[in-house]
Amino acid sequence: MKIALLGYGKMGKIIAQMAVQRGHEIVYKSSASTQSGNFKEAQIAIEFSTPRAAVENITKCFEAKIPVVSGTTGWLDQKKVIEEACKNSTGSFIYASNFSIGVNLFFNLNEHIAKLMKPWSDYKVSVEEIHHTEKKDAPSGTAITLVEDLLPYTDKNTWSLDNTTPDAVGIKSRREADVKGTHSVSFASKIDTITIKHEAHSREGFAIGAVIAAEFLIDKKGIFTMKDVLGL
Repeated sequence: MKIALLGYGKMGKIIAQMAVQRGHEIVYKSSASTQSGNFKEAQIAIEFSTPRAAVENITKCFEAKIPVVSGTTGWLDQKKVIEEACKNSTGSFIYASNFSIGVNLFFNLNEHIAKLMKPWSDYKVSVEEIHHTEKKDAPSGTAITLVEDLLPYTDKNTWSLDNTTPDAVGIKSRREADVKGTHSVSFASKIDTITIKHEAHSREGFAIGAVIAAEFLIDKKGIFTMKDVLGL
């Protein structure tokens, strides 16, 4: 594949490395201050930029008829607009809050446990995420996905940061130096606590997953998820 990287920061550089290892070519790279290569040569785009730039980057791909895989979080208030733009342009799009294969298996595990726990109202669910101090959004997109997947099996209807409202599942966000990403979901009662946890050891898992998603998307039309990519 000939790949355009929209967002050539830490993640973009690791994605480039993983893509080349898998036999692909990077034909275009862009960041907030620089760009190089020819965007129009790209067969597919992988977008890991910033919340402010993401919508413009994704729309640019639809206009150029280039399939796009996006892992940028913090812009989901405009997700419906982007999905409508994809349909109107007969485009190809995958968004994931986290492209790690392990995290997407963790999403499935989280939903399965939430179903099991539904009859047991004594257990109260909460989510915690820990990331590096440079992460701009809180809570993480991964934490939001975890909550959105389990909400249908609870008596709550939304989430809140640090559990500030009674009708919400609480998400606790912590920022620590050089943490790649740790997410925990806990079901706690007076008697005991059940916790599942995913801890990333490097950013390579996110990068490889994004490249695998691009390999899946390149010959397809429509809107897909990592469940489609992994056959879950």
